[in-house]
Amino acid sequence: MSVTITVANAVKRYGDLTIIPNLSAQIKNGEFFTLLGPSGCGKTTLLRMIAGFNSVEGGEIKFDDKVINNLPAHKRNIGMVFQNYAIFPHLTVRQNVEYGLKLRKVSKPDIKSRADEMLEVVRITELADRSPDKLSGGQQQRVALARAIVIHPSVLLMDEPLSNLDAKLRVEMRAAIRDIQKKVGITTVYVTHDQEEALAISDRIAVMYEGEIQQIGTPESIYSRPYNLFVSTFIGHSNMMTGNLTPVGEKYRLNIGENCEMEMDNLIPGLPEKEVLVSVRPEEFTVCESGGIPFVVADKIFLGKYAIYNLTCPSMPELETQLSQDVGQATQSYSPGESINLKPNPLKINLFDKEAKVSLIQGVEQYGEPEEN
Repeated sequence: MSVTITVANAVKRYGDLTIIPNLSAQIKNGEFFTLLGPSGCGKTTLLRMIAGFNSVEGGEIKFDDKVINNLPAHKRNIGMVFQNYAIFPHLTVRQNVEYGLKLRKVSKPDIKSRADEMLEVVRITELADRSPDKLSGGQQQRVALARAIVIHPSVLLMDEPLSNLDAKLRVEMRAAIRDIQKKVGITTVYVTHDQEEALAISDRIAVMYEGEIQQIGTPESIYSRPYNLFVSTFIGHSNMMTGNLTPVGEKYRLNIGENCEMEMDNLIPGLPEKEVLVSVRPEEFTVCESGGIPFVVADKIFLGKYAIYNLTCPSMPELETQLSQDVGQATQSYSPGESINLKPNPLKINLFDKEAKVSLIQGVEQYGEPEEN
């Protein structure tokens, strides 16, 4: 039976060093919830607090309505998948999968049926009698996943499980993990520093920095409407510019550079005239003949379906910008040295307060509310 995980004002200290100062989040029953952030941001520390491997110095962690702060790890009914798989080298694939069931003194017929079922779910039935040293990295990861899930845990915790795999296998395995998690419907907390991985696999993402959650939301909302400047620059690529915002009736006029002017009607009401930070993703530019920002193509990077152009701006020498082009849809490509006029899409771009570094877009939330079960 899966559970809802509630983290309320959690604190983690090591002596005088505070790693997590005051963190709150709720993870829905059956949800695939990812902790995403740079190295050292506290995401693995939080995962280990949920697992029971780290103590909790303040606040509460609950599984449903039960506070588990002082509950030993082996009594929390969790499944854990580590970065290094932690497969027993002296046991076969089947014996690895059955291990947790034997510890729980499950009957032999049930051990066999549950192991058979899980081997089928993770698609390694034909490997049941092999030893771990005869398996590829992806196959070993499937064994670790099967061993974690077969015990019917309330929560599945995964700590950078794909970081040791090559790029192609990572893509295949993240799809497999997502599919398996949905089949078994288990509450899953997944730690990664890989933004693409988090966007592809998660129901919701918590972006962390310096022990604090910067934003919680769906992959779409995190990417398209970041709550603050850190999230905007950490997730994907953002071209950062300075603009001037002027109220005009119930709307606003945004000026970037000398000639780029646009109307915006999706901002917080009542803003004064002010200088703002403008975040434009590479795909949020459109090429225009006039009324845009003049750039010069410095470099072109061909990536198959997409081409990325690195641009410089003669009127703003400090501005280095990227433009993304869908090769299949493009009517024209550009070469280094060519001039190009670009205008940001006012419906897509994000504006931030220059001092507070938080979004000025109406309706953007720091903590997206979990949906009702």
